[in-house]
Amino acid sequence: MSESKNAKANVVSTPTSKPAPKTRGRPKKAVSQSTLTVRDAIAKAGEELGGALRLAQWAREDPTNEKAFWTVLYLKILPLQVNGAGENGEHLISDIAIKLVKPNAN
Repeated sequence: MSESKNAKANVVSTPTSKPAPKTRGRPKKAVSQSTLTVRDAIAKAGEELGGALRLAQWAREDPTNEKAFWTVLYLKILPLQVNGAGENGEHLISDIAIKLVKPNAN
């Protein structure tokens, strides 16, 4: 039994052809087909459950639901980066004001 292990250890494999070239994979921001399918299914289910009107009704049913709407669901549709009105998307500041407030002023 030990002879067969030694015999296998001494065998050197030589590739008969070149390995396949590495591919770059999925391009940036490409969405897989399964992700699209899941999104479509969720959108269809949402429409069948009442769509936007039912979602608004659900949010109004309970303060916890409304909090979940604003802190979880609504944030999903906001852009990740907000561009300003400047030539290169920068934010333009026109005024800076300092307001002095007297504490305990009645």
